[in-house]
Amino acid sequence: MSEINFNKMSLFALFLVLPFSLHVVSTTAGTTTGADSLVSDANSIPPKEYLVHYWNEQISNTLAVPPLLISKVSPLTTAETALFAQLVAKDALSDHLLSFCKAAQLLCFPDLSSHQVGKDGRVFYDFINGATTLAGGMNVNKGVEPGKYFQESTLRSGNVIRMPDLRSKTPERSFLPRSISSGLPFSTSKLAELKQIFHAGDDSTMEKIMVRTLSLCEKAPIRGETKRCVSSVEDMIDFATSILGHDIKLHSTKSDEGSKHDILIGRVKRIGGSKLSVPVACHDSPFPYMVYNCHAVPTLHVYEVDILDPVSKAKINNGVAVCHMDTSAWNPNHEAFLALGSGPGRIEACHWIYGEYAVWTRAN
Repeated sequence: MSEINFNKMSLFALFLVLPFSLHVVSTTAGTTTGADSLVSDANSIPPKEYLVHYWNEQISNTLAVPPLLISKVSPLTTAETALFAQLVAKDALSDHLLSFCKAAQLLCFPDLSSHQVGKDGRVFYDFINGATTLAGGMNVNKGVEPGKYFQESTLRSGNVIRMPDLRSKTPERSFLPRSISSGLPFSTSKLAELKQIFHAGDDSTMEKIMVRTLSLCEKAPIRGETKRCVSSVEDMIDFATSILGHDIKLHSTKSDEGSKHDILIGRVKRIGGSKLSVPVACHDSPFPYMVYNCHAVPTLHVYEVDILDPVSKAKINNGVAVCHMDTSAWNPNHEAFLALGSGPGRIEACHWIYGEYAVWTRAN
């Protein structure tokens, strides 16, 4: 009985202290200004509700918030967002890394190559070692998955082609609220600070992950490209609207149906890609929290494709494919050239949009 009473008293004390602590955080936050302010619309309502509010404010059409964005929005509560933003402002986040990573749905491991990191760490480690960049990366695989790259002429109704594995190959992570991500360092010049925050040891896999993504984000754009790495839903929407205006739509293949099987190409419709309407492609880049490398490329063609069962002719998926029409600036060792038997500038390279990959176009 005494143990039960003690637990009740402990819980009662916790509920008394917690609101007081949050009140202190909010009061302290109110003394800051500008981008570091903790008292804002983003912190006053839950992140998913704020996303809907931000979407409706920024997007001029009546389309609903894309499911991909909803799935990547931060799971932090408003109270957690305020608390962790306060820790970021005080350079004290490192002392609370485990609770931060768990609450914010991040991947934080001192060394992902260790067998002790568990399934997510193993998956993430494999992803890093097998990853290539779609805009000029080096091939690091012994072979190229059948169907991963193809030519634009392949996208013709009636063609039977091999579909690659459409299942996502990256472990789940979430964006951070902008009030938190904007306060974290994000550059190779700040690598030491990042390693300290995320407990990344020297020459650890986590360090290599961060260096790889930071270097990719800081890499100069190729000819005609406009690029930006984004670490919040708001940043992603802002970049897309800065290129395309506010009447936009986010596209991705509907599901992973048809993966690793022959499929029949049905209706093909071009939905984006011209000098007057430059598509914005965004793909996941490995980092403890969600980071998308977004780039606008004038020579990118975007297609919506009905994917059919080759035997029954029934529609099994709604696919989105992009074709990079100018590959002259790509690395000669890019796996697309290995798959298609060509080289930079001599051939276009097409691939499906799936998993964490998405592309923005004008809605109309």
